[in-house]
Amino acid sequence: MTRLLFPTRLFETALSDTALLEDLEEACWMIEDGDEAGHRWCEEKGYPGYTSYASLDDLPRRAPAFAELEGQLLKQAGRAAEELGWDIDAKDITLDALWINILGEGGHHPGHIHPGSVLSGTLYIAVPEGAGDIRFEDPRLARMMAAPPLLDTVEEDQKRFVYVAPKPGELLMWESWLRHEVMPGRSEEPRISISFNFGHRA
Repeated sequence: MTRLLFPTRLFETALSDTALLEDLEEACWMIEDGDEAGHRWCEEKGYPGYTSYASLDDLPRRAPAFAELEGQLLKQAGRAAEELGWDIDAKDITLDALWINILGEGGHHPGHIHPGSVLSGTLYIAVPEGAGDIRFEDPRLARMMAAPPLLDTVEEDQKRFVYVAPKPGELLMWESWLRHEVMPGRSEEPRISISFNFGHRA
């Protein structure tokens, strides 16, 4: 008998509201155009594109599309918390951060986690052919020590790294301790996404 212990969940949802996705893309470009502080931060930090991560913390108040997205994200976070078996009320899950990412050719984001959060994720707005995948890392990797290499034919849930090629309108959500990165893009067209962090009000 084989028992599966400590699974890692990746929640996937498709947002089929085309009008909302179009409104979000327009809002992303509007905010990018006026965010001088964000552009300065990206230049200082060597960020290969644009992000509002360090400059704006009020996107739902800046455009109605972001306010609508906030409501949808809260519903998805509540469903994720229920599936994870968390003993908390859905109203105690708070959207602590919401930010824009725009990456061009070669744009990437190195491996990282989101400390201080319980759920994180990304909604993909524009994903041109050749845009970078998101790569998730087995959280046990640092403890594997002398583990032998894997066959190329192993199932996805046995791999050390899992690559996901997102599609426009796809929403991915995961527990914030799961290490992930954006692989370098090969498209000259912009890859536009909106990322978020949820906290827990104890």
